[in-house]
Amino acid sequence: MNRFKISKFKNTTPKIPKKDGWIGGVRAGSVASLGNHIKSSCGFVAFAADQAGAGLLGLASLEPGPDGKWTVTQMPCHADLVTDFDFSPFDDSLLATCSADETVKVWRLSEPHSEQPHSPSVTLSPGEGRLETVLHHPTSSGLLAVSSSQGAQVWDTSRDTPLAVLELHADQLWGLTWKEDGSLMATCCKDKKLRVFDPRAQLTPVQSAVAFQTNKESRVLWVRDSDYILTTGFSQVREREVRMWDSRKLGSSVGSSSLGTSSGILIPLFDPDSGLLVMSAKGDSVIDCFEVSAAEPFLSQVSQCLTETATRGVAMVPKLALDVVSCEVLRVLQLTDSYIVPVSYHVPRKPGQDFHADLYPDTVGQTAAMTATEWWEGGSTPVQRVSLHPAKRPQPRAQPAQQGAPKTALPRGRSSEEAPPGCSTSSSPLTTPTSSAAPSRSPSSTSGLSSGFLPSPSQSSRAIQNMLGPSSKFRHIQGSVLHRDTHITNVRGLNLTTPGESDGFCANRQRVAVPLAIAGGQIAVFELSRPGKLPDTTLPTIQNTVNVADLAWDPFDPQRLAVAGDDAKIRIWRVPAGGLTETLTEPECVLQGHTEKIYSISFHPQAVGLLTSSSYDMTVRLWDLQAGKEVKLLKGHQDQIFGMAWSPDGCLLATVCKDGKVRVYDPRKSAEPVKDGPGPEGPRGGRVVWVCGGQYLLVSGFDGRSERQLYMYSAQSPSSGPVATASTDVSPSTLIPFYDADTSVLIITGKGDTRVYIYEILSEPPYFLECSSFSSTEPHKGFSFLPKTECEVRSVEIARALKLSKTSIEPVAFKVPRVKKEFFQDDLFPETAVWWESTLTASSWLSGSNGQHRKIGLRPKDMIPGAAQKLKWGLEQTSLSVAIVLRLCHTHVYLV
Repeated sequence: MNRFKISKFKNTTPKIPKKDGWIGGVRAGSVASLGNHIKSSCGFVAFAADQAGAGLLGLASLEPGPDGKWTVTQMPCHADLVTDFDFSPFDDSLLATCSADETVKVWRLSEPHSEQPHSPSVTLSPGEGRLETVLHHPTSSGLLAVSSSQGAQVWDTSRDTPLAVLELHADQLWGLTWKEDGSLMATCCKDKKLRVFDPRAQLTPVQSAVAFQTNKESRVLWVRDSDYILTTGFSQVREREVRMWDSRKLGSSVGSSSLGTSSGILIPLFDPDSGLLVMSAKGDSVIDCFEVSAAEPFLSQVSQCLTETATRGVAMVPKLALDVVSCEVLRVLQLTDSYIVPVSYHVPRKPGQDFHADLYPDTVGQTAAMTATEWWEGGSTPVQRVSLHPAKRPQPRAQPAQQGAPKTALPRGRSSEEAPPGCSTSSSPLTTPTSSAAPSRSPSSTSGLSSGFLPSPSQSSRAIQNMLGPSSKFRHIQGSVLHRDTHITNVRGLNLTTPGESDGFCANRQRVAVPLAIAGGQIAVFELSRPGKLPDTTLPTIQNTVNVADLAWDPFDPQRLAVAGDDAKIRIWRVPAGGLTETLTEPECVLQGHTEKIYSISFHPQAVGLLTSSSYDMTVRLWDLQAGKEVKLLKGHQDQIFGMAWSPDGCLLATVCKDGKVRVYDPRKSAEPVKDGPGPEGPRGGRVVWVCGGQYLLVSGFDGRSERQLYMYSAQSPSSGPVATASTDVSPSTLIPFYDADTSVLIITGKGDTRVYIYEILSEPPYFLECSSFSSTEPHKGFSFLPKTECEVRSVEIARALKLSKTSIEPVAFKVPRVKKEFFQDDLFPETAVWWESTLTASSWLSGSNGQHRKIGLRPKDMIPGAAQKLKWGLEQTSLSVAIVLRLCHTHVYLV
């Protein structure tokens, strides 16, 4: 019945991040050697670099720095070609290298951006010609296996002579591997033979057999701690094949599997915890994942990942560096000509709630079981296993920091309290280092450590928190989709892949504009006054000629639409008053000035005809639409600009950037930021909005564990960091905020989400009061909010939005439940700013003038103010009380 057993890894899915998540600045060399050309520890990545000067090795950190970038360096190692290298399983900063100069060196690595020169801790001279491979022992510290063209040796790095010199092979030795317990070694050779050695018992093989049909390059690895060996090579008809062998009887293979005809040399990577085998070939653009089992079929395919560029080498990231929060079970690093591409394999489970113990059995720890001497004398102690559950991982031993010790970055999904032994610093070249991680920035994330995992977003726990602290009058707010008669349906051909910096579509009180997935950057414009099913015939559109990067309606002119394109130009279009009746091909004007693609555009909140744009050229530009030219150029960004927002009075502009900074500009005074501070962590997206009358900046982003976070900064001193943070969930989409200045209610969601989060924002602790959320039945593609005058105040509706789905546009109303709806709720509907009317021209604002929107009341004339009703009720209660007192007094006098 084994063949009917369902594997928990059968739906494992590979994910390749966007290009900004790749390690760039890599110059991979065409190294003619047998190694994988790339290796990884929990903190470092080493790769075969372009060796124009010979003897060079590339080095990078596994995780990006605080600026979201990786520092890549080249380390001179040998006098000749570096043929292979291997990280110690017990020390993330200990790297062994071998070379064509016939030497082996062991290095203590420092940070890639460190200016301290690297020097080898140990140098060995096997003296058997060019060395081909080097491999650390799996259980003993300071023990290496080294192979040359025809032989293999076992070295104790504390000695000048090898412990064992194995019998010479008849031809080129292709590869070698240790059994997981370190007792046996297997080799594969050009003479087509597979050999098994016991280096401590005899120098000749204890088992050998003809394993391959050709003398082309082959590889070998041990399967878990079992007696099975897996080999990759070529069949007699030049097909790539994988074979399984029983090391106790190598007469014939246990099973074999063909992978098709190709000349690329397979590189196998095996995870003993999950039984997953990842294979890619040099020169191929495919990474295959299989599950290995002892029963037939011993190899079953799980997934196939198509990569953008050809493979030069692949490496598997250690298990202790994986993001268990997102159910990541494997991570593979693909070395290409110019990049190192991380490929993450995830099991589709609900992340961030519970630790999935069935996916993460205890794994091999980073503390050596014995010394080289103890092993040589017959020791067989296994390496102690550790749990991958964040709360159960052993605490690293504290050691004093020493000069030259590396500061290893913590793996993703792990806080400083969760660091495994070995992911840290040490001064000794052959001992296990300890952790020196920075503390978590998010109070919510640290609180989650008490349970060992992310805080659960359960409504019950948050309700308890609300009971213990301030309570919001919006806590029971309800979101609901309005009647189908108000929907625009049968919407076809939408572009659902707009850049993350764009909201995806835009709306005003009259119409909505949506980019289409049609060549020429076409934009559909739908009139909100004409809901219903759209005809199946082709509708008139705006022909933007290039793909749409972002678009925005002029807040003071409902017929003017600004569209930013991939060609670094902004086109201004005018839609007829009654809507589109024919296709528009000529814009009102075209704004040119940016040198690269535009990220986002935004209109000024006070001055008419003043537009702001951000671009890949790392500048923000202000445009006067009436003059049709650029009027201001803002500088200072060091990377991609995620989002920007004007202050309510239109004096200041805030931006959030990929370089990890939040900046505040006063464009009329300086082209450089007047204030800045630390922004969200990591290279992922972010947004910014002004709240509390401009006292604070609210930024949405991600923390170091890919959890979506909200950060509040003081607008006067953003350099002091966030005054408060709030966690939402783990999701790849950037949270897009809408802030209602009248009620201080924040409504926030991301493209592709099904949930809309709602908070009341306070100007004092606790700053965030979470309210009820709104959930869709299917993922929405975006939200766009309408002016406050579109709300139905009789139903206590405080906000109205348009929800874009795959085939429809649906109005969503956010209402506060009140009992006496016949009265106007003064506390929920103060006078609102008429922000759809301008207060000054662009030229007057540029010359130094400021404006302020007038305000209007939202109470219908036939509704009684709630405050007047309360006063009336209070007077009635007072009159009743006085009458009762008088009656009691009269009764008392009568009795006397």
